[in-house]
Amino acid sequence: LNIKVRNTINLPSILYGCETWSFTLSYVDVRRYLSKIFETKRNEVTTGWRRIHNEELHNRNKFFTIYCSRIKSRRMRLAGHIASVDGISGVHRVLVGKPERKRPLGRPRRRWEDNLRRDLWEIGVEGDWILLAQDRVRWRALVSSVMNLRVP
Repeated sequence: LNIKVRNTINLPSILYGCETWSFTLSYVDVRRYLSKIFETKRNEVTTGWRRIHNEELHNRNKFFTIYCSRIKSRRMRLAGHIASVDGISGVHRVLVGKPERKRPLGRPRRRWEDNLRRDLWEIGVEGDWILLAQDRVRWRALVSSVMNLRVP
């Protein structure tokens, strides 16, 4: 019952709008932060502290992996919709277009398209995502493979 409630109420509210978010932390950094938070555990037998290994940390926080893979698949689904309109809509022009202005100093901000290219790179796909999304059968297969991808 608890899992059904979580999946019907919490999951949509957590994932709402995630297609358009641009994540600034890499998943490796998030794993490092989580391991710092959960790195030690009290051992009841020896009354000492022991370090928690990555596998145990991953088993504890499986929800994080599930949410990350769902976010990636939703981002790719949105990319398929954007690529299908082919430059007609304002959404396509905003996400793909390049503004004619002076670039600010420093590292460029992470864009939504950069995250999408990184998701495609993680499953071993290179190339222009707009051209890939034109082939709908292959794009659906890519979206399902991202959904089944295990995030480290």
